[in-house]
Amino acid sequence: MTTPQQTHRQGHCLCGAITITATQAASHVDACHCRMCRRWGGGPFVEIDCGTDVLIDGAERMTVYSSSEWAERAFCGDCGSHLFYRLKGTGEHMVCAGLFDDATDKDGTLTLRRQVFIDEKPSYYSFAGESEKLTGAELFAMIEGEQE
Repeated sequence: MTTPQQTHRQGHCLCGAITITATQAASHVDACHCRMCRRWGGGPFVEIDCGTDVLIDGAERMTVYSSSEWAERAFCGDCGSHLFYRLKGTGEHMVCAGLFDDATDKDGTLTLRRQVFIDEKPSYYSFAGESEKLTGAELFAMIEGEQE
């Protein structure tokens, strides 16, 4: 398996109160269709895996919500922009792709790599192109296998 290319990315919430700088952001996006992500944002959560090396300027304006035993979600306390999903055990950040200034449709380097919880995806939307698709059970089995 090849290691995905990583890059430096910087972005901010809608009002600009919080800036996120990731020095090891992945060069692909992933999408989660689970009910919790869709309830949080009204649609799939499209994110860039930024690892643990994430700097947050304006963190005092941020609200963090413990959404499960293993993860927490953050949003701007001023404008409400969703910021990231963070794993409690590792501190790994999955940052909302739309926050990054360079993560636009003009960035030809970003591709949709994987969709997770495909078994919970409603039928009223779909993504174009090919990507890996995992059910919730397949995702958890993959994570457990990586931890062994």
